[in-house]
Amino acid sequence: GFVNPQWLAYSEVIHGRWAMLGVAGIVAPEILGQAGLIPESTGLVWFTSGAIPPQGTFDYWANPMTIFWVNMCMMNFAEIKRGQDYWYPGSQAEQPLMGWEKGFAGSGNPAYPGGKYFNFAGLGKDDMAKMQKKEIKNGRLAMMAFLGCMVQAVVTGEGPWKNICDHVADPFGANMLANFGAIGGASPF
Repeated sequence: GFVNPQWLAYSEVIHGRWAMLGVAGIVAPEILGQAGLIPESTGLVWFTSGAIPPQGTFDYWANPMTIFWVNMCMMNFAEIKRGQDYWYPGSQAEQPLMGWEKGFAGSGNPAYPGGKYFNFAGLGKDDMAKMQKKEIKNGRLAMMAFLGCMVQAVVTGEGPWKNICDHVADPFGANMLANFGAIGGASPF
């Protein structure tokens, strides 16, 4: 067929992991900034951190294009290695890498690499099926949460934590129905 079902299952796990990291990265700076645990200048709403260029960029250590290309090179290396491990399981243990290659032998399932570096504490061996089920459920939830964060940004122009606080303070005034007519009006894009 056109799409390999095994690839779809594998990519769902990977996308779920990225979504879990993304939602945590969207919500945490906003909460920590409001609580005063990090400087207010870094407690940014996610869409003003430079991820969306029209909103401006945060003042990082280098210009945004340098950071973009450094990230592209690092992610390219990681994604090529991940792809090689999917198409040829265990192949990462065969390629010389400063003597570390044996630790990349993996578990035989590229979605759950295991090995000396990815599961150094040896956790989860007994209840792996249960943990995999929890991970995929949380990953699916995080993908929907990320979609919700994007919709909230378009509709309200605020971050998710601010929207939650506003809703708790005024449940009938700050809700989906009250903001439905504002679609595009407060858009940060």
